[in-house]
Amino acid sequence: MAAAHNFGKDVLEVRSLSMDFGGLRALDKLDLSVRQGEIVALIGPNGAGKTTFFNCITGLHAPTEGEMLIHPPNQGKTQRLNGLKPNRVTERGLARTFQNIRLFPNMTVLENVMIGRHCRMSAGIPGAIFRPRSTREEENQVVDDSYAMLEKIGIEQFVNELAMNLPYGAQRRLEIARAMATDPFILLLDEPAAGMNPQETRRLDELILRLREQEKISILLIEHDMKMVMSLSDRIYVVDYGKKIAEGSPEEIKRNPAVIKAYLGEEIDA
Repeated sequence: MAAAHNFGKDVLEVRSLSMDFGGLRALDKLDLSVRQGEIVALIGPNGAGKTTFFNCITGLHAPTEGEMLIHPPNQGKTQRLNGLKPNRVTERGLARTFQNIRLFPNMTVLENVMIGRHCRMSAGIPGAIFRPRSTREEENQVVDDSYAMLEKIGIEQFVNELAMNLPYGAQRRLEIARAMATDPFILLLDEPAAGMNPQETRRLDELILRLREQEKISILLIEHDMKMVMSLSDRIYVVDYGKKIAEGSPEEIKRNPAVIKAYLGEEIDA
């Protein structure tokens, strides 16, 4: 079980979010919040709308209705995510990984992380063309910061390897490193343990807890590995057919009849 924490204010607040694809309602008036420093899991059967939810709050889909708000912990000013492009969402402090790994396979591990860091660079087109001292210094800092992130994630030994040559578990970690390089206050992980063996999953579990503690971030997690969900999460939302059917602590979710029914009797307390 996740250790007890005193959490701060809400940093993500989603109200009555709905998403229609033609005649199909993928999300139906979904409410969700994440507090500062909290690890929240979003679970449900396949096709429940979990990734659609991620796609809405990160700007890949424009929701049919509802409101998506962030309350950055260091600014205090509430900002609306509705209508923002994905790069603007990232600039505002949300970073994500994908269910299917999306790395640049022919670039090195370090270069993949440097791409994530790019959104925090101030040099524009003139700087790239004329390369003044300030631009060169900033580029050197990006290299240093990116290597430091690889050390935090535990894959610095692969720094000069091409991303496509990494073991599967290291590729998953590299995607997290690239997301963290954007300096987020909310990290969105879409099935990070998919395809991992038990040892890799256990190390990932430890990494997520460490990132929360060291980087002072909130984490929203989609995951089918219920053992991982129950050990990591402070709070869990359960969706089915786009609707929220339950919300609560891991212990509450384990005992919830609606959750058990949605999973058709699957073991959810692994």
